[in-house]
Amino acid sequence: MERISVLMVDDHRLVRQGLQDFLELQDDLEIVGEASSGEEGVQLTQDLLPDVVLMDLVLPGIDGVEATRRIKAVSPSTQIIVLTSFTDDDKVFPSIKAGAISYLLKDVQPEELARAIRAAHRNEAVLHPEVAAKLMQEFNIPRPADNPVEQLTERELEVLRLIARGKSNKEIADTLIISEKTVKTHVSNILSKLHLADRTQAAIYALRQRIVPMD
Repeated sequence: MERISVLMVDDHRLVRQGLQDFLELQDDLEIVGEASSGEEGVQLTQDLLPDVVLMDLVLPGIDGVEATRRIKAVSPSTQIIVLTSFTDDDKVFPSIKAGAISYLLKDVQPEELARAIRAAHRNEAVLHPEVAAKLMQEFNIPRPADNPVEQLTERELEVLRLIARGKSNKEIADTLIISEKTVKTHVSNILSKLHLADRTQAAIYALRQRIVPMD
């Protein structure tokens, strides 16, 4: 069984201990390190290259947003789940822009957190309902006249629409009758052309630009 390596970044020892006590009970999850500051989290990510980082936002030194940005720079494949007590706009939007794939509150049920870690490892986002609502409100921003989406091919647009509907690479491959490898190539091209960090930002972009209708 492939184990998902997890790094915890939180300045509260009791929080880290509680997370570790639960996550170590999961056969497919492995805690490979813990950090009490943003700088330490970045350094440990560079050293350990974990699959997933659980990131608090309020940290000594650099905050969780800046730590997220630096971690994505040193290890683009590492997925970051924000785990915090705040849903303020000045926390939510910068975190996602910095590259976090998911945003959860610390009152999340342990089983839900474990599922979110597995989802992040599959490059899939999980958002707290209040955070999801905030993002939906952002989609009302009018579409700009000069839009880089025009650079996308028809196939890339199809893939982007399916990303925005929460489809995994396998589901996209099955829908379009193409290989998962081809889907990954399309996703990479989409992110590059739209100057986005990950598929979470791609989904937000697609909704904001009316590429897919909002339900």
